[in-house]
Amino acid sequence: MPDRVLLILKDGPLLPSPERFQCLYSPANSSELRRHRPLLAASSPDGPSLVHCPAEPSCVDVSLSLSLSPPVAPLQWDRLVYAALVDSRDNSTVVFAKGMNLRPGRLGVASRYQCVFGRDLWKPKQRVLTSPVISAAQEVFRCVTPARVRRHLRMTTDPNGNGNGNDKPMLVSIRTKGQRDSTLPSIAEPEPLPPRHNYRHHRRRPKAHSMCVCTMLRNQARFLREWIIYHSRIGVERWFIYDNNSDDGIEQVLGTMDPSTHNVTRHLWPWTKSQEAGFAHCALRARESCEWVGFIDVDEFLHFPGNQTTLPDILRSYSNRPRVGELRTACHSFGPSGRTRIPKQGVTTGYTCRLAAPERHKSIVRPDALNPSLVNVVHHFHLREGARYVNVGQGAMLVNHYKYQVWEVFKDKFSGRVATYVADWRDEENVGSRDRAPGLGTRPVEPEDWPRRFCEVYDTGLKDFVQKAFADPATGSLPW
Repeated sequence: MPDRVLLILKDGPLLPSPERFQCLYSPANSSELRRHRPLLAASSPDGPSLVHCPAEPSCVDVSLSLSLSPPVAPLQWDRLVYAALVDSRDNSTVVFAKGMNLRPGRLGVASRYQCVFGRDLWKPKQRVLTSPVISAAQEVFRCVTPARVRRHLRMTTDPNGNGNGNDKPMLVSIRTKGQRDSTLPSIAEPEPLPPRHNYRHHRRRPKAHSMCVCTMLRNQARFLREWIIYHSRIGVERWFIYDNNSDDGIEQVLGTMDPSTHNVTRHLWPWTKSQEAGFAHCALRARESCEWVGFIDVDEFLHFPGNQTTLPDILRSYSNRPRVGELRTACHSFGPSGRTRIPKQGVTTGYTCRLAAPERHKSIVRPDALNPSLVNVVHHFHLREGARYVNVGQGAMLVNHYKYQVWEVFKDKFSGRVATYVADWRDEENVGSRDRAPGLGTRPVEPEDWPRRFCEVYDTGLKDFVQKAFADPATGSLPW
């Protein structure tokens, strides 16, 4: 990766704390063995364990002191097939890859590529299976799943969806066709999606959840409880959290949430600059269980001005209109509101002054209505033919975006951004874009007037609702 080496331990046990093992470095043509303490170790129930080691110069193989595996040569993060999902609906495989440099928000020419399946893709003269690519967009390629691959997956997967681990894994990659054809390095094993419901005896069987939310975050643990508890109260039933290398104790915070009332899944997503691909991945995983999925950040809160309607009311009004595939809602950006310290009671009551005009929008989508290419530009997805979006009026629903918080929080934005096609704050690129803070530039230096910026309209609507709906009558404290 740009600033570290990522080691992936497939089917490994829960890792010990990073203080209890070391990263080992073996330089080429040398018997020297260098050692460093890991930067981060992370595990999740539904995937491999990840160890983040300090970066070393090129031509250095890496291993771990707790592993019996030999050292391995790291692959480059920006030329790699890193994930794949098998979609049984149309017998396709959705492949996530960096290195093809397709343009944002547009379909590429699918005929230029093909999918390659095999066990040793990087070795010459190895037997592989190839299949045509159906769609290519951004970092997402959809191709036909060969019959032999489908049989392999059925044979190597038990009824609970776990591989038996006896065979060398089947990998999938992307190959460019032509005189200078090349195949991307791959670590992606095709992973079956949850099976499709049987609708034979049900004209339209309800899904498990009416409303789900997907987000991608890094080091936002201190704000998670408020965000989850609030949205649970207004009607969100399921959360998919894509963790982009957090090291701030997110697993401990999620461990404090009652699983009987907060159905939250944390998915490790270590890939640099890959938010759009992560959202496409999440949309596929949520499709069978979620009628609607909102794609919002942890500093964004759905809000219903005047409390004249509710999230379930809005969703019901569109759920019986199958041509509506996306609900777009305006975002109001809030500023520091005169504060210099993080508000103890949370962002919804702590920040009450915002810009007058809304900035862009966020979307709630029906996963079944998405274009098969899964093209998205973070704020919205492309829809399949015949589906359309609807702008929800600001009087019914909007998003409070606590974008410009106190400097202690806001300065973290300079550490890097997860979106693929958005410049990092430190980059001298698109400095005047609306994705930047106006007049701030590219250096994390606090302006003297920061607490007073971005304040044009005082808006206490969400604060008033939160204090009425959540505050303890005796103490006034909030549940987060």
